[in-house]
Amino acid sequence: MDLLELIRKPWPWYVAGPLIGLTVPALLLVGNKSFGISSSLRHLCAACVPAGLPFFKYNWRDGIWNLVFVTGILIGGFLTVQFLDNPNNMQIAPQTVADLKALGVSSFSGLMPSDIFSVANVFNLKGFFFFVLGGFLVGFGTRMAGGCTSGHSIMGISNLQGPSVVATCCFMAGGFAMTHLFLPYIMQLF
Repeated sequence: MDLLELIRKPWPWYVAGPLIGLTVPALLLVGNKSFGISSSLRHLCAACVPAGLPFFKYNWRDGIWNLVFVTGILIGGFLTVQFLDNPNNMQIAPQTVADLKALGVSSFSGLMPSDIFSVANVFNLKGFFFFVLGGFLVGFGTRMAGGCTSGHSIMGISNLQGPSVVATCCFMAGGFAMTHLFLPYIMQLF
């Protein structure tokens, strides 16, 4: 098996998980930096929109490494889609497909339910609800929790920070509640 074929295939959790987990000590050892993605949006806003808001009045240049990190993620994602796309169909558990069909979701694009997340839905009520309102709630929750899921769940828990354990438990509880309690009712609206 050549390197390109190895990169193309999905990696098992026991390989990908430790590699993601090793970013935490690598960042700490290399530059005493904390892993997290949500702070990059704050750095970007502070750099591009100096509106005099107190939240954006800080030396954002100290976080420029974070912007480079996120830029690398975006470029890596683009290159992966363009050149390393897995030619095999993604496998979704039959029970998940059946549960989503019961909610009215019948078509998928890779792992994404295209009935919900498609370009066609961007400018209608469903798109507004899932993209705009959902995005606002994610951003609000990230700010309220003092970080995103990657920052708390990967960095915070590995540093044994109690607030990160609480935040991660709340993220999980919110995800379960949304999936099992609210999503069936939301899907009936559309």
